Amino acid sequence: MTDPTATSVDTELLAEPRLVVEPGVAARVAAVAVPVLQGMGYRLVRIKVSGDAGCTVQIMAERPDGSMQLEDCEAISRALSPVLDVADPIERAYRLEISSPGIDRPLVRRSDFERYTGHLVKIEMAVPHQGRKRFRGLLAGVEGNAVRVKRDDPRPTEDAEVLLVMEDISDARLVLTDELIEESMRRGKAAERELRRELGLAPPQPAHAKKSDPAKSQKPKPKPDHTGHKPGKKPAPTNTKKHRLAAERARRGEIDPFEGD
Repeated sequence: MTDPTATSVDTELLAEPRLVVEPGVAARVAAVAVPVLQGMGYRLVRIKVSGDAGCTVQIMAERPDGSMQLEDCEAISRALSPVLDVADPIERAYRLEISSPGIDRPLVRRSDFERYTGHLVKIEMAVPHQGRKRFRGLLAGVEGNAVRVKRDDPRPTEDAEVLLVMEDISDARLVLTDELIEESMRRGKAAERELRRELGLAPPQPAHAKKSDPAKSQKPKPKPDHTGHKPGKKPAPTNTKKHRLAAERARRGEIDPFEGD
């Protein structure tokens, strides 16, 4: 039985506008793609039109809960290709690619910033803030129409925390860290279990059970060691070349994110 509350939430998330949008040709593609995606239950994340080695149109999409499977990409491609052929938003031949946002994904909606609070981000401003356009640090939450960032690279004369107006952001994306990879794996496994339930391949979730967002689940409090002291703060998130290569391989479908489950 469908949870009406969950359906209502999904409808609201599907209709949530993007704060970061593309100009020019990509905007024309978005105008055609958005109605098709929403009709299928997906959200547009980002469109990138590249002229390298011919023209490629890459469309990033996701379900309202942030999940995206290979089957989703294939379904979108089959539905969207003929619509784009008729609308013809690009005046030359191109190759269409449908993909998930990836682990180190762009943040384009208010709910994205809320969902990934506590993770490391890189933000570029369209309108400079205190004379700077680029910021990097821990995402500390959403306050009104702005996001709070605890910077990891402030100069001695600069504030350690800044409030950046979301409408002034031109690009924001997550930085690959161990913590982000672990959370992505948890989300992927939860999405796989839900898909199996929808297909009747797994028993339905008990009626009294509530869906949970792995990002909001509380972690157990650290236990005191043999001296009676609690462990200190965990080290800042790390990102390495190994992680970036792993994310790129996962985006191309060369590795299975559920491997080892």
